[in-house]
Amino acid sequence: MNAKSVTRALALGGVVLSYGLSFGCGGGGKGAGGTTSNTTGTMSTGTMSTTGTGAQGGSILFDISGEVLALGGYAFPPVNAGDAAFVDGWEVHFTEFIVTVDKIKISQNPDMNSGDESQTGPLVAEVDGPWAVDLHKGGPLPGKGGAGEQAVQLTTLDNQNKNGGAPFAADTRYAFGFDIVPASANAMNVNLDAQGMADYMMMQQKGYNVLYVGTATWKGDTGQSICTTGKPADAEFKNFPTTVNFKLGFKSPTTYVNCQNPDNDPAKPLGTEEHQRGIVVKSNQQAIAQLTVHSDHPFWESFTHDSPAHFDMIAARYTGSMGTPNAVLEDVVGVDPTAITDKQGNAVPWRGCVSGYTPPTMGQMSFDPLTIPVVPNGDPTKDIRDLYDYMTYNQSTQGHLNSDGLCFVQRHYPSPQ
Repeated sequence: MNAKSVTRALALGGVVLSYGLSFGCGGGGKGAGGTTSNTTGTMSTGTMSTTGTGAQGGSILFDISGEVLALGGYAFPPVNAGDAAFVDGWEVHFTEFIVTVDKIKISQNPDMNSGDESQTGPLVAEVDGPWAVDLHKGGPLPGKGGAGEQAVQLTTLDNQNKNGGAPFAADTRYAFGFDIVPASANAMNVNLDAQGMADYMMMQQKGYNVLYVGTATWKGDTGQSICTTGKPADAEFKNFPTTVNFKLGFKSPTTYVNCQNPDNDPAKPLGTEEHQRGIVVKSNQQAIAQLTVHSDHPFWESFTHDSPAHFDMIAARYTGSMGTPNAVLEDVVGVDPTAITDKQGNAVPWRGCVSGYTPPTMGQMSFDPLTIPVVPNGDPTKDIRDLYDYMTYNQSTQGHLNSDGLCFVQRHYPSPQ
């Protein structure tokens, strides 16, 4: 999550999200009928290469990043005031943050409809993967989110391969979008190691498009934390594990459409949007479009963008466990996100361990789905049925452009839109 906070309610009928092109380390892909360059190999063979014009005006470099939080995780207590943290006292570190991306698209006229970000002009270029990337590994390129950011190249594009191979019009703004898709045996391996490859095979078997692997350790009673003992709620938390290994897989294929671009600042955005839409293809230098995938979205307490992140609702599924539990997302199926309980059915209270954070309600943890109804056993295309649906819905908003550029979100799984 970038230090700049963007607050936005996720709207039915087309969620606008932040997106940034920042995935793995050193990638590549072949566009249909156009010229691209890359340095990656396929999942099953070795090196695949094509030729391109390289870093010059009239071309676009596509890279990807999970930003600095995908690299180092979320320290607790936060090192500096205002640093991103899990407000309930958990320190979270990743060993893998694997995504599969595909179909990077460039279209005409990003400003076609000022009130509907999903509308653009005709498609003029597309680069197809898919690419399998571990965002935890970072890459050799500088990221867009500030100091310590890393990105890895996917590919470059130097012509309108869906428009007869015409060159991009100099100093012209085009709409940008991309997909996050299910893991595939056809994906090009950008930077997965042996363990990553094994987990990627598991992702294929289970239909995951995003996988979080790591460890959460509760440190709310250390350092500058304001968590204290002696509260009535402590009787519940004494049953919680203090270390949880996790392997959280998401089945949420999503298209991010017509993203806003912080690189265009200080250009005036449309309406109440945060940044001007689209990528400017420059005549004198290569444009950079960084797909950015934020790691905190599944853990938000609300469908409001950039809500505080929590881990207690996951740890609660393993109360009374012997040893260190191994958390999976499937274990939150059936849990009411508006009245969170532990494994034994006991109410889980809010826990605030960061100065300045106040839980939104008193008593039992209750996440806020805004206008979307929560209906157990309801219609997944209209309702949030449980915590599994809730976390998946928030996770599906994690795609951005150039760090925190918001995009229109089109979900391709049974979900409220």
